[in-house]
Amino acid sequence: METAVFPCWLLFLLLSPAVPTCFPTDFTMYVERPECDYCVAINTTICMGFCYSRDSNVRAIVGPRFLIQTGCNYDKVEYRAALLPGCPIDSDPVFSYPVALSCRCGTCRTDSDECVHRAPGVGGARCTKPHHPEVHFWDFAI
Repeated sequence: METAVFPCWLLFLLLSPAVPTCFPTDFTMYVERPECDYCVAINTTICMGFCYSRDSNVRAIVGPRFLIQTGCNYDKVEYRAALLPGCPIDSDPVFSYPVALSCRCGTCRTDSDECVHRAPGVGGARCTKPHHPEVHFWDFAI
């Protein structure tokens, strides 16, 4: 019995780096516009995790076939809109944002995704204006 367990663990350890850990993750973004009076906290899901990548240090010799660079990207996405409170009548109070339904490891689609290493303001970004006192956000599907 113990001899069968060791090969299973060895196989698991060899294959585990190839298994992607790219999933929709809860995320709170803080949205404010210069013309509006309040900041709004919007809860959504984003794609986050690790995907297998490989970059050969002998690329000039072996060519691009050993270059594998993938990232955690949206697979299925739904766009929603929030109504920002305290905006003047002559401004647009609607803010649309993506909600990740599923994620995939792959190259970034520059036609539909923002392909950056880290978006500015991500990770600790907060509001400069006060939060709306009664309701955090209004949500409706687009």
